Amino acid sequence: MSSTATANGNSANGTIIGSSLADLPKSSIFTDLLPSDPVFKTPADSHNAPRQDLGPRMVKGALYTFVRPEEAKDSELLAVSPAAIKDIGLKEGEETSDEFKAAVCGNKIYWDQPSGHGIYPWAQCYGGYQFGSWAGQLGDGRAISLFESTNPSTRTRYEIQLKGAGRTPYSRFADGKAVLRSSIREFIVSEALNALHIPTTRALSLTLLPKAQVRRERIEPGAIVCRFAQSWLRIGTFDIIRARGDRALIRKLAIYVAENVYDGWSSLPAALDQSEPINKTAINPPRSVPESELQGNSPAEENRFARLYREIVRRNALTVGAWQAYAFTNGVLNTDNTSLFGLSLDFGPFAFLDNFDPSYTPNHDDHALRYSYKNQPSIIWWNLVRLGESLGELIGAGAQVDDEVFMEKGVTEAFAPELIKRAETIITRAGEEYKAVFMHEYTRLMRARLGLISEQASDFDELFSELLDTLEALELDFNHFFRRLSSVKAAELESEDHRKYVAGRFFHSEGVTGLGNTEDNARSRIAAWLEKWWQRILSDWGEGGDAEREKAMKAVNPKFVARSWVLDEIIQRVEHGGERDVLKRAMNMTLHPFEEEWGGDAEEEKRWTGDVPRTNRQMMCSCSS
Repeated sequence: MSSTATANGNSANGTIIGSSLADLPKSSIFTDLLPSDPVFKTPADSHNAPRQDLGPRMVKGALYTFVRPEEAKDSELLAVSPAAIKDIGLKEGEETSDEFKAAVCGNKIYWDQPSGHGIYPWAQCYGGYQFGSWAGQLGDGRAISLFESTNPSTRTRYEIQLKGAGRTPYSRFADGKAVLRSSIREFIVSEALNALHIPTTRALSLTLLPKAQVRRERIEPGAIVCRFAQSWLRIGTFDIIRARGDRALIRKLAIYVAENVYDGWSSLPAALDQSEPINKTAINPPRSVPESELQGNSPAEENRFARLYREIVRRNALTVGAWQAYAFTNGVLNTDNTSLFGLSLDFGPFAFLDNFDPSYTPNHDDHALRYSYKNQPSIIWWNLVRLGESLGELIGAGAQVDDEVFMEKGVTEAFAPELIKRAETIITRAGEEYKAVFMHEYTRLMRARLGLISEQASDFDELFSELLDTLEALELDFNHFFRRLSSVKAAELESEDHRKYVAGRFFHSEGVTGLGNTEDNARSRIAAWLEKWWQRILSDWGEGGDAEREKAMKAVNPKFVARSWVLDEIIQRVEHGGERDVLKRAMNMTLHPFEEEWGGDAEEEKRWTGDVPRTNRQMMCSCSS
């Protein structure tokens, strides 16, 4: 019997079929609850203004400006992510509709001018520390949010945003546009990280703007990525408010984050038991703490704002742990690129490592290697300390945080020493919690990648560290190593000669590389590590456990990685060769990175998952996008 679809995306028999874009539940909680630009206080104020009047200027006392996307002429929808279509709650095939194509390039907004009803687009205001120095007001200089959507099935709410949609008050000296080159990179890597189960913002679609000729190092075609996230708020949002001394807005934003980005105050972590080792207590603390409850002892009593800060710290620790385990390097970890929800955010000169080089940075402007792979954990903590400074007054206030005098007049001279000591103590302890959560997540993922079931104290030094030192010294490919290791059988490692033979599987096609290495010493070094690994997998899986272990390892070790050289080839083929289907094939591989084959172009799949051409390893690019 056939079923009839209902407006909310459910069929008559209860099967979820997805919604049309028109029927997808939409909201504007961000703009409903937070202060708007005083120059364009209402959607009508912005809509009635000439579009050129919505360009760069300073915006104070506000977290956003109402601003509509610029018109996109002769746009072409190049590609969509089927996974994103599903996760947002749209029905299969919705991307072929005229409404979808118009919305994702900014030519349709969900606001009615005559009545003033609906949701008007907006751009966020924030600041940030860039390369360690205060940069002042930044903001969404080319990103415009259309609306918030709620998946009718999962009830997950996302903020739908267009990148490259035109100038805003936060564009500074830029043109508000995005080039096709960088848009292809963001479109693919957003979905690649999600497929690897790394917290990230997402990409729904990629649209070409052939009439938008954008000047960067050269003239390039423009494009728009329709992207989405549970929240686009970042540490830089608090940075700009703190720099301007707006205590009331810091509090208002913190409350908004707890109640509307997270699942309310009771979802935040309880204070840790300081009498127990932090590597035990920090992993899964209890929650459901009443909003007004104060926890812990002097001088570090934690109020609800301290719990909020710790949750943001914890989420970022989990994310950077995953980055390190999969060798993803963001390239520009400024505070304006660090998410309050712990998401990988704003992709510029990012890269997955090819050869394992801890000092590698994909950003050719990062001469000091501030944002190199090895520095990512410490840089994210540096950024989180800046957040602690913004929230420090609320954290340090302890029990007085809701006192009317404190809220209206601030910190008295007499109370200041106690507040400062409490804030410093809590932030310092949060740093220890950050380390514990990061290390737990990193080691959890590394064990999974190595096919280990049990946890042994010697794993970090004897397996993880020794492996990384070997990969670096022999200039071996990081992600290829784990995938190839997955297929190694225990019986192949029973003797020294066997292990030396297997070691050759991890070399590049041109043989052994790296300063001072010979084939013999390279094989010996890998064989020595393989012996330790062999003993561990026999202990964990026993004799005859190869098939089950291989399946488990291949489920976490990708065969396809969105490497820089692959993305560069795709860009060239789309921009200069006029190809389109290559994007669809690349997205299919991106969404299913652990498969052996994808049913596309077999030669292409073999090249993209094979040895990285020597001249294409460790590529770098600029922030220009």
